[in-house]
Amino acid sequence: MNISRKEFFRKSLLSLGEAVFSVKDALNGDAELPIDVPEPEDFTPTPQADQLAVACNEFCLAKNSGCFACMERCDSGAIKLIPGVGIRLNPQLCNGCGTCEYVCPVTPKAVRLQTRTTLQEPSAHQAELPSSKGETPC
Repeated sequence: MNISRKEFFRKSLLSLGEAVFSVKDALNGDAELPIDVPEPEDFTPTPQADQLAVACNEFCLAKNSGCFACMERCDSGAIKLIPGVGIRLNPQLCNGCGTCEYVCPVTPKAVRLQTRTTLQEPSAHQAELPSSKGETPC
């Protein structure tokens, strides 16, 4: 097979252009997967004083995509969103009911219950203090 350099480059660029447009079409398609959030009607929250919810933001969808399932269903208001970082949990407000872990749509869970190290009564001043940025117990 004999082909000129000019023809070779023209065909190369043509095939590269076709590849770019096929990738563009694939990315523009409806490739977004639906987030399957379990309904809390199937779950009975039971506050446990010895349990505390902990965020693992490396799995959390809230930092980039806008999943607010845990925040919307936290009755105690212990979960706050830090844009670009993920969620923060206020240990003084968390009652350990486990609803946030139940409704978290990712696997492994981005919010998990763990045993409290010390039991503290929330004070008004401590309850409003946010955790420092970047700290995570996971």
